[in-house]
Amino acid sequence: MAAVATAPQVGPLLAVVLLVLAAVAALVVRLGGLGAGREVAVAAVRAVGQLAAVSLLIAAVLRSAGWTGAFIAMMVAIAALTAARRIAGSRRAGAIWWAGVSIVAGVGPVLALVVGSTVVPAEPVSVLPIAGILIGGAMTATALSGRRVLEELHGRYGEYEAALALGLMPRDAVLEVCRPAAALALVPILDQTRTVGLVTLPGAYVGVILGGADPIQAGATQLLVLIGLLAAEAVCALTTLHLVAVGRLRP
Repeated sequence: MAAVATAPQVGPLLAVVLLVLAAVAALVVRLGGLGAGREVAVAAVRAVGQLAAVSLLIAAVLRSAGWTGAFIAMMVAIAALTAARRIAGSRRAGAIWWAGVSIVAGVGPVLALVVGSTVVPAEPVSVLPIAGILIGGAMTATALSGRRVLEELHGRYGEYEAALALGLMPRDAVLEVCRPAAALALVPILDQTRTVGLVTLPGAYVGVILGGADPIQAGATQLLVLIGLLAAEAVCALTTLHLVAVGRLRP
């Protein structure tokens, strides 16, 4: 009962609060010259529709390991599409494929370790949330590292050409110029990990508490998520850097 009482109450008041928050975000972005306010509004509307659909589907998905696997595959595909659009500015199959390679390279080993070691039970209700968190972090790391590497390469193209003139291969020249830029993709997860419990109480911790578990269990779950994200996102950032360097992820 305590867990239910601490959750937001679904009703008209919640809808009004969400509408106000979305409107404020859109206005700040538009009036502050931070971009198109329409993007914020569209993102909010999509979130409502997508979470409503997932809420209806999730109970059926969690009844079957096969359906859970298919749902995870769908999440990876959408994450790859989103990252490819951020990096290459297109929906070309090649860009989506290589963005997906980066995401799977980060998520796959981490998920295999936590499930294979039985730290996380091999049950849909346990695997799906962890997979979703890892895929989301991997998507962000892939998109951020790809964008930052391409921007750095554009801004320091003279240094890239100088490296080529010194005899470096194109791949090695890109790596020499752009490694620090790729590392910036890890700043959000590093800061979140450093300040967990002091500045933030992340979603996994709060979710486990709301589910009725004690704070020790919640802390253990959050540690697993954060350190798993560190590993996954580090692999994604490095993989994306190399994919850009060899020309697989370019506009």
